Amino acid sequence: MRFPLTAEQEAVRARARALADQEFRDRAARWDEREEYPWENVKQLVEAGLMGMTIPAPYGGQGRPLLDVLLVIEEVARVCGVTARILVDSNLGAVGAIVHHGTEAQKRKYLPRVVRGDKPAIAITEPRAGSAASDLETRAERDGDAWVLSGVKRWITGAGVSQTYVVYCRFDDIPGAAGDGALIDDADTPGLAVARRERAMGMRGIPEGEVRFDHCRVPGENLLLPAGGFGRLMSAYNGQRLGAAALALGLAQGALEAAVQHAREREQFGQPIGHFQGLRWMVADMALQVEAARQLIYRAGANAGHGLPDMIEAAMAKTVASEMAVRVTNDALQVFGASGYSRDLPLERMVRDARMFPIGGGTVQMLRNVVAGAWLGRLDSPGL
Repeated sequence: MRFPLTAEQEAVRARARALADQEFRDRAARWDEREEYPWENVKQLVEAGLMGMTIPAPYGGQGRPLLDVLLVIEEVARVCGVTARILVDSNLGAVGAIVHHGTEAQKRKYLPRVVRGDKPAIAITEPRAGSAASDLETRAERDGDAWVLSGVKRWITGAGVSQTYVVYCRFDDIPGAAGDGALIDDADTPGLAVARRERAMGMRGIPEGEVRFDHCRVPGENLLLPAGGFGRLMSAYNGQRLGAAALALGLAQGALEAAVQHAREREQFGQPIGHFQGLRWMVADMALQVEAARQLIYRAGANAGHGLPDMIEAAMAKTVASEMAVRVTNDALQVFGASGYSRDLPLERMVRDARMFPIGGGTVQMLRNVVAGAWLGRLDSPGL
């Protein structure tokens, strides 16, 4: 089934696809090999109006609905996962938290930065708090008209290149989720330091780093959500998860397209390898999985409109898309045989890039618990 899109959405998608194919495709290997942030691509994203698409017009954005952004992320991810990840973070996650929960002053200060090219970092994960985000140890204590922030965050995407950090932290030592909230911190705040860069398997063009907060004095007006705001913070994070699902979808779509072209062109035993049933079934299975994930992602985006996605719809979409991307990129590499294993083709990079998605932003095991909890709590009305 073809998901119903408006003429404007089709135009946005076509524009993103053209930019990705004409500009980003040939540079993708460079960012991976050099582990270099794609500033050149960011400049073009800004020029194309793709940074901060969800940001309302008064703050420099376009106020586009969530589905429009997912379409753009998918198209860019077909050729460059790193650039697509920048699109996720410049439209969802930290941006969503500020758009939906920030004060007017915070929106006017931080959102225009994003439109100009900043990729905000959302700082949740800690050495001893991953999936259990309510176990945060990073502390914020009131000191006059400021908050003093202390703690360590790990696997922070954009560490060292982001100008803005949305830091999930514990206020006044209140235990559990009841004590969790968030502050907005600027990268140049004294006491904020990127301690090291993680040596990641994939998505190497965007740094994952350890960020330390050593008695950072954060202005009182940078309080995004106080203690007790954990639920609202995680509602904004549902957008991040759905964006990650769209990125995984795009990686798989790009791998599928490459595998189909190769199966048509590569000949063995006097005929294209796409004529052999073993390969045909592989292509069919890849296409089935990609389309199933696409329907879940588009549905969640369409249902969200200009707001935040439903928690269960986002969890279902990310779980299915994450695992699908690992399978499809790996199978696409298999279609290429030895050539797929070569670093001269993008398949091995796609396999490495896809592997992060069943882990980052909520493991698929944890998200299955979220989905199961919803279904088991709705036995009298199981339709989601």
